[in-house]
Amino acid sequence: MKMASLLILIMPIIVLGLTAVAVLTELGTSSRLNPGAHGFSEILYAYTSQGHNNGSAFAGLNANTPFYNITGGIAMLVSRFWLALPTLALAGALARKKRIPPGAGTLPTHTALFVALLIGVIIMVGALTFVPALVLGPIVEHLLM
Repeated sequence: MKMASLLILIMPIIVLGLTAVAVLTELGTSSRLNPGAHGFSEILYAYTSQGHNNGSAFAGLNANTPFYNITGGIAMLVSRFWLALPTLALAGALARKKRIPPGAGTLPTHTALFVALLIGVIIMVGALTFVPALVLGPIVEHLLM
């Protein structure tokens, strides 16, 4: 469970933590061209993209500065490659486990109940992680239009 929790939490901690550092420091805010909610959305998108995808940024954020290059590199390194360590530890723990026959308290993984619980947990963890940041940026920006 510890390794599974690390797998779920590493990327959001890095993305949201670096977004907070960029928003609170002069080095981070000096590169954004749009103040307010849109500037926050640009910074959040830049780190989310670096943690998940290809590292793109909105046009209103000058991400080619030493601050964003270093913190973006950290986001890419940790969010992408450090996930391998808990994954390998989780795989090793599962490989060492002895097989136990299913009993009355076993939740079968081939039923609709398991699929519904899994999807529910994924949606709840994702919503609880990113909805507060989305409310501060894109949703406020839309409401101000």
